[in-house]
Amino acid sequence: MTHLEREIRRTFADAGVHGRLHAAPIGGPAREVGVDPDEPVVMASVYKLPLLVAFCRRVDAGEIDPRERVTVDPAERTAGPTGLSVMRDPVTMSWRDLACSMISVSDNAAADVLLRRVGLAHVNETLSDLGLERTRVLGGTADVLDSLVADTAASDTAAAFRALTSNDAAPAVRAYDAVLASATTPREMTRLLAAVWSDRAASPRQCRLARELLGAQAWQHRLRSGFPPVGVRVAGKTGTLAAVRNEVGVVQFDGERPVAVAVFTRAARAEELVPRADAVIGQAARLAVTDLRSGRL
Repeated sequence: MTHLEREIRRTFADAGVHGRLHAAPIGGPAREVGVDPDEPVVMASVYKLPLLVAFCRRVDAGEIDPRERVTVDPAERTAGPTGLSVMRDPVTMSWRDLACSMISVSDNAAADVLLRRVGLAHVNETLSDLGLERTRVLGGTADVLDSLVADTAASDTAAAFRALTSNDAAPAVRAYDAVLASATTPREMTRLLAAVWSDRAASPRQCRLARELLGAQAWQHRLRSGFPPVGVRVAGKTGTLAAVRNEVGVVQFDGERPVAVAVFTRAARAEELVPRADAVIGQAARLAVTDLRSGRL
């Protein structure tokens, strides 16, 4: 174990999380930083990144018109804290803007509507075609919420989350198990990001769209928090499910090569809000990226 790996592990432990990480420059020397980078991890909403890439590919194939408009009814929406999930009335928008809401604010409702249009099989075919054999998507957010209700024997989604975020109980739920849930590895997520950033995941036009949407992500308290506000661009996708907090993204200092980073964590505390567990994602990413920028590896 290297000194850097020990330092990153200590940073995770100080924040009260179990974390895994992989970081590597895109298109540069074969350098990397890893903390259990090949261990399977639960994706949570990080699954929306493979869904975005599959959407881009179906647009490339002429199978989806990204400007076609679709109306989403409140009765059909998946629960969630953002985007269409919290709106009261029917909303009509394009497939492309649904993708934007799915990535920029992690809109659960938009993601499930888009998943039904793209098709789960196409998402997993995309992953296989890109050589990401250890990454699989088993369903959308609605499927995860249904499993939580069943696994906690709750009456509804709100009650399931109350059970999941209580420190007085430790329910065993499929959504926390990388064998039973949509899962990946940190290394495969940095490989997917590298494919998007090098125009290999889809056409250059669609990869540019994907990069723009990832760059529009609203949440700044995880990966972005580890880097200076000026002179650094951070694009990413978060994933959250009670004690699970993730983010995968690309960090680029002005004039430098971009670095793909994937951080997956699970907190020891079950509360919904654990700010240190969010911030450690940025802290661990900063340690990895700083070392890669130094050229020590």
